[in-house]
Amino acid sequence: MEAVMVRYGELFLKSEPVKRRFIAALAKNIRLALEAASISHRIETPRGRVLIFGEDARAIADITSRIFGVVGVSICSVTTPDIEGISRAAIERAEGRLKPGMTFAVRARRSGVEGFTSQELAGAVGYAVGQRFPEASVNLSDPDYEIFVEAKEFGGLVYDSRQDGPGGLPLGTQGTVMTLLSEGIDSPVASWLMMRRGCAMVHLHMRSGRFGGSDVEETVFRHHAELSRWTPGHPLDLLTVDMEPFFEALVQLKEPRYRCILCKRFMLKAASEVAERRGIYAIVNGDNLGQVASQTLANMAVVAPAATIPVLRPLLGFDKEEIVDRAKMIGTFDSVQGDLGCSLAPKHPSTAARIEIIERIEKEIRMDEHVARAVETVRCRRALNGELVELS
Repeated sequence: MEAVMVRYGELFLKSEPVKRRFIAALAKNIRLALEAASISHRIETPRGRVLIFGEDARAIADITSRIFGVVGVSICSVTTPDIEGISRAAIERAEGRLKPGMTFAVRARRSGVEGFTSQELAGAVGYAVGQRFPEASVNLSDPDYEIFVEAKEFGGLVYDSRQDGPGGLPLGTQGTVMTLLSEGIDSPVASWLMMRRGCAMVHLHMRSGRFGGSDVEETVFRHHAELSRWTPGHPLDLLTVDMEPFFEALVQLKEPRYRCILCKRFMLKAASEVAERRGIYAIVNGDNLGQVASQTLANMAVVAPAATIPVLRPLLGFDKEEIVDRAKMIGTFDSVQGDLGCSLAPKHPSTAARIEIIERIEKEIRMDEHVARAVETVRCRRALNGELVELS
């Protein structure tokens, strides 16, 4: 019998009750993803593994390898947990793959099965494979072909390939957070990293209206839809807030170098209010230390107190090249970015604003009134399985 075997990593480190809860969440997320693709399947969760049975093992493996919490997947043969059954399955799997002149190795594990050790299992399976393919030879250090065999209390597993998964924790096990999603490269990566750590996600976009580039909104929607491909079966909501009236107030500033600081504080104030109304635990943004003027340590210290809930910055210590590479892998990197500029960005922004100056300006422009007005403009767009969908 063939199945897709799912490996999970740090879930092993949890206490038994937590581990059971996380594995149940992982199995649920796999089920939702496969149902979204209309793939019939059956999931079993024996100790230490998740096994998925279905007619289209390749499609199951491809979909499951994108589920958060999955370290890796393999299409495997499921057999009896004895040397004879495992050896037969290993020979069948090597057929057509192990050619004359190639070298091979058998990697064995045993758990919950008595009567032989892992080393004895590897030796016996290796001998059987060598008898069937006499023109192949054993090379344990650098083989051309590897066969992995496991003897578990629930059965034997035999496989010879592996697809890596994203790792992390199952989506939804760590509560809900809200990412300030923009048209840039950084914030979609920040969102993905927090989903990878088990956080259910809501996106919030601050609409700049006529002060933003003509391609901004379309790009944000595309990023939002692409990120929903990583949460198949789970709807992903994008909230939008109208920021244009606040920008009109910033135009009148006599000290334009503070616009970016004021803008970021406005976003955190508004985001905090929206999040608290929805029972969301934290705000996520794409801040990267020293990348731009508003992300110096001095300015972050001025911006951060504007939030009334925790602000998570998963990209803080990343190099830009690392962020770009991750965006390409996720699917949110735009090689041609279009018109994404902000007409309010000052030529000479402040790199070390003083909090007393910022608070004075906020009073002058009635920041709190702008925030209160903005949070009443919230609108929602939903994405599901990579597509924007209409809300009824």
